Amino acid sequence: MKVKKRILSVAVGLMTLASGAAFAADSLSLQGKTIGVAVVGTQHFWDREAYKGATEEVEKLGGKVIGVDGGRDNQVHANNHDILLSRKVDAVISILGDSAVEPKFKALRDAGIPVFTVDHVSQYSVNNTTSDNYTLGSTIGRYMADALGGKGNVAVFNAFSNSLRICGIRYDQWKYVLKDYPGIKIIQPELAEQFANSPEDARKKTLELLSQYPKGKLDAIHVACWDQPAIGIVQALEETGRDKDVKVTAIDAGPETLEIMAEKDSPLVANVAQQPHLIGQTSAENVARYFAGQKLPIQTFIPVIPVKGPDEAKAVYKKLGYGELK
Repeated sequence: MKVKKRILSVAVGLMTLASGAAFAADSLSLQGKTIGVAVVGTQHFWDREAYKGATEEVEKLGGKVIGVDGGRDNQVHANNHDILLSRKVDAVISILGDSAVEPKFKALRDAGIPVFTVDHVSQYSVNNTTSDNYTLGSTIGRYMADALGGKGNVAVFNAFSNSLRICGIRYDQWKYVLKDYPGIKIIQPELAEQFANSPEDARKKTLELLSQYPKGKLDAIHVACWDQPAIGIVQALEETGRDKDVKVTAIDAGPETLEIMAEKDSPLVANVAQQPHLIGQTSAENVARYFAGQKLPIQTFIPVIPVKGPDEAKAVYKKLGYGELK
């Protein structure tokens, strides 16, 4: 029953998105409205794209944007909502963040300022626009298992599943799928990547991992929440000549990792692309729907795009507007 309810919830979110498309194109407006857009940081491509999608759509719909950037510091991001409260904005779009934002959301709501979140479920949010993180995790689990032929030893980078809900969902779904593959063993202890300079951090940790697990003892490395560490993982595999015997999987399918996937015989064999620009854009449209009197779902789910192999990597790279890979 829980599975059926989950599927129904996703379907409702997607149908709401589809049915609202014509309404957005023909009737939505934020004319005369000032919208605060708070982003946890802009160092990572996902954050930048979601922020751009939100701010550009607010302006396209005739609204004014007051933007604040947390510099990837969750407390700074939370405190930035005080700025938006003092500026008496008409609504706030808040992108990512941890539990530190919750009292700020409450203060905004108590002041009559509606909050719309991106990738952050909150009791104070009118609507959360997000990827379907359950599908993200389960899909990459199936893709990794297929790439391994259902057996092998897997190391996982999993730094954020306890601190960020979306990361926990992705990791839990990936691990749940692997229950169907008793031949796949997760190496312990799990690895924890740093956010700052994650490719280099993951490169060093992978080199250490490879020294502990010689050829034949390690078959795959998975990054549970995102894909920047995969850049450094691939570098380490190439440095040690292990890029033929260890496969890499991740989540996000950013432009850099899609470029790596597009290379012939790349060890980065599978990913799942999110659409951060569309997520931010849709959140802004939902603000306009709210002011137009439309009833919104608690969550709006934006479809994800599974990516497997070089040809699909090239196609998705183009589809997401990053250019064209030869």
